[in-house]
Amino acid sequence: MEITTSRRLTFSLARGVQQLLSLPLMGALYLLDAVIGSIERLIGHKRMPYLFVLPNMAIFAIFILLPLLLNFFFAFTGGTSIIPENRPWVGLGNFERLFACQDITNVSTCREDVFFFAVRNTFLFVIVEVPSMVVLAMLIALALNRDIRLRGFFRSAFFFPVLLSPVVVALVWKWMLQTRGGLINTLLGFFGIAPIEFVLDGNWMMFWSIFVSVWAQVGFYALILLAGLQGIPPVLYEAAEIDGASELQRFWKVTLPMLRPTLLVVLVLSLIRGVQMFDHVYVLTGGGPGTATVLTVQYIYRTAFEPPNNWGMAAAVSLMLAAVLAMLTVIQLILNRRQTEAL
Repeated sequence: MEITTSRRLTFSLARGVQQLLSLPLMGALYLLDAVIGSIERLIGHKRMPYLFVLPNMAIFAIFILLPLLLNFFFAFTGGTSIIPENRPWVGLGNFERLFACQDITNVSTCREDVFFFAVRNTFLFVIVEVPSMVVLAMLIALALNRDIRLRGFFRSAFFFPVLLSPVVVALVWKWMLQTRGGLINTLLGFFGIAPIEFVLDGNWMMFWSIFVSVWAQVGFYALILLAGLQGIPPVLYEAAEIDGASELQRFWKVTLPMLRPTLLVVLVLSLIRGVQMFDHVYVLTGGGPGTATVLTVQYIYRTAFEPPNNWGMAAAVSLMLAAVLAMLTVIQLILNRRQTEAL
């Protein structure tokens, strides 16, 4: 009897505390309801959705639309001032300066030779990084799609680098590549191999820039391909196996055709990211040694934010980069439409 009474008292006390704590919350909700009701009566029921969209649209206008318009304006103006009214109109002067070369076949004769180095490095980065990313992501997805032991662990392990900050990833690899005290050179020392000057060799740093980018992002694309693989009906594989098709033939005749739309998405996404790569490479190499790993986005950053702060030139290059990205997006839409019509 005493235990039952004690339990009742405990439950009553807990209910009372709960009600007491919920009073401020209920009061806030009633107040919010009264405010929203008053606004609804003032502007009408049909205009209420626009009220809820307004904060998001304001943020979009301030942080995206306004900078975009300013970027267009800066691309056709000169000077070092960031205040629009203090910038003289130069028209296509910034674009003409970018392509001002005594000999177009010799980049060193160009006024903005670093721009051409950045374009060349970006092109090299993309044509090596994107195929490597897609092929490796496909191999990982095929392996993780099998019924193997610790499959959940390996899926998490491959996806884990995607969750890390690009700055953290680049710093870790930068420390590993140091000539003295770096993990890789320390391991080479155990086998009697002399330290390699990774940070002083442009070819090595471009290789490591591509490697780190692939290592950090391949799990994301592998996850997309894995989802595509799991969407393929198993009956297609069973029918192919009954017809005597080998595993390689099943891959070419069943997996690739069915996975083509997903593979196209992965290809275009990795291509767009490769073109606008900045964070990994900037923290890892800083564009060095020299201009060996300067990419287009880093050139824009350096031109705008390092003295003498040529905002107009940076804006002009960013417009050209935006045009390239828009072209890639249009290609993706066209190919996706063709894929949909073919299916």
